[in-house]
Amino acid sequence: MVAFPTDTVYGLGGDAFRVSAVTRVYEVKHRPRHMPLPLLLADIGQLDSVAAPVSEVARLLARRFWPGGLTLVVRSRGTVPDIVTAGGEGVAVRVPDHPVPIFLARALGRPLVGTSANISGMPSCRTAAEVRRQLDDGVDMIIEGECSGGVESTVVDVTTEVPVVVREGAVSKESIIRVCSEAGHAHSVGL
Repeated sequence: MVAFPTDTVYGLGGDAFRVSAVTRVYEVKHRPRHMPLPLLLADIGQLDSVAAPVSEVARLLARRFWPGGLTLVVRSRGTVPDIVTAGGEGVAVRVPDHPVPIFLARALGRPLVGTSANISGMPSCRTAAEVRRQLDDGVDMIIEGECSGGVESTVVDVTTEVPVVVREGAVSKESIIRVCSEAGHAHSVGL
């Protein structure tokens, strides 16, 4: 398990397909098991390895905001372990705009679990020193680096016909509406 800088906040992750690694992420974060974990992809090409066919709007948002601070909740292909999805049908995915997590996912050859490197309910960490203070010895390695954004990603659920902004963060809801509007889907963004 490794903590690493991203374009938003420090991430905590490991091999998304190794149940023991995912279990450790839940344990170190003190994250309830009913809360799914997001995946970080090396590039948009890894999307098809974890997602069922996605909608036109989902592809549009991915092309416009990836790499970057947008997380899309898509239907899982069924290849993602249940521990990652908390037994649900959806999986949250993102391509970060930072070389470290992209390198890790590319070197691994598959997506990483990539959640914020903090104790659940505590503020997100923006530096390696903050990660050390919160997670202490629970992490195998902390990669030093800078988190340029400092704000969590925006999460948009695209598993239904009308995309829903679940959490506003690095990408504004207005930006999402504007992109959808340009593609003729202006009415298609929920709160």
